[in-house]
Amino acid sequence: MVILGVDYGYARTGLAVCDELEVLSSPIGIIKESYMPKVAREIASVASERGAKLVVVGLPLNMDGTKGEHALASEELASILANEYGLNVALQDERLTTVEAYNLLDESQTFGKKRRAAVDQVAATIILEDYIKTARKNGD
Repeated sequence: MVILGVDYGYARTGLAVCDELEVLSSPIGIIKESYMPKVAREIASVASERGAKLVVVGLPLNMDGTKGEHALASEELASILANEYGLNVALQDERLTTVEAYNLLDESQTFGKKRRAAVDQVAATIILEDYIKTARKNGD
């Protein structure tokens, strides 16, 4: 099934999508918006355009597994997507995905403005890939 991955941020939200067979995940853009209801509307629009059957929102837990302010905001976004737009939503632990995204961008020698524009999309791709791996492992 087509799944949309979301790396929610207060200024930029990265998006990624996987193919129908859940084999290839690709970054597809960012939403430059800070007002959560507008971010949710944009995500719902992209999910509809792409035919996504599931939206996976990254959950930025603290390293000890507790929820901080950003994790609570991500849960709120997921709730809006589910309750106001009727989307199927899952949360995926995203600890260290931004670090992994920066490492991947280092390897590809992506720096400066291109790096800033890419990091959120790459993080969304990692969140999506982690969700797919976990779902396969659990037999979902």
